[in-house]
Amino acid sequence: MNRLAVYCGSATPADPAYIEVARLVGRSFAERGIGLVYGGGRLGLMGAVADAALDAGGEVIGVIPEALVDTEVAHRGLTELHVVPGMHQRKQLFTDLSDGFVTIPGGTGTMDELWEAMSWAQLGYHAKPVGLLNALGFYDHLIAFVAKMAEIGFLRPVHRDILIVADTLDDLLERMAAHRPHTPIFKMSSEEL
Repeated sequence: MNRLAVYCGSATPADPAYIEVARLVGRSFAERGIGLVYGGGRLGLMGAVADAALDAGGEVIGVIPEALVDTEVAHRGLTELHVVPGMHQRKQLFTDLSDGFVTIPGGTGTMDELWEAMSWAQLGYHAKPVGLLNALGFYDHLIAFVAKMAEIGFLRPVHRDILIVADTLDDLLERMAAHRPHTPIFKMSSEEL
């Protein structure tokens, strides 16, 4: 994995442990020689992950919609900053530039990015690993919800392991490196669906 997209919040939570998670991810990527692709912002967890990677000598590529550049939240000190018309182009470029996806704590936008990465993997638009770092137990309820989708039958058994979950970054990256693509919906027969 040469580059990984990181999905995370642009907010700064009151608990500094969340910023520390972002810093750990950015620093660890740089130390491992993994380029960071992220949302291009300078605020919150986004800014923390980018700054930590840059401080450790890593490659950091930001992808940001024009509207957010105009509000002056763009990080101007990156290796590369791609300015795109909107969110659809942003998520497509995340997919094009990265070898996989890591989601750390965040809000609505982070969930949008995670769900799209999972959906696109399920359909067959990409065969890249989709990772979820359950730092500080932040995603416990989401993990339970994914299990509930599978239990009810809304998530096929063959797609159950699209989301790779771990509580530590080392474990998550190891599991992502071992990722083997599943059979996407586009290649399944109607009887299998």
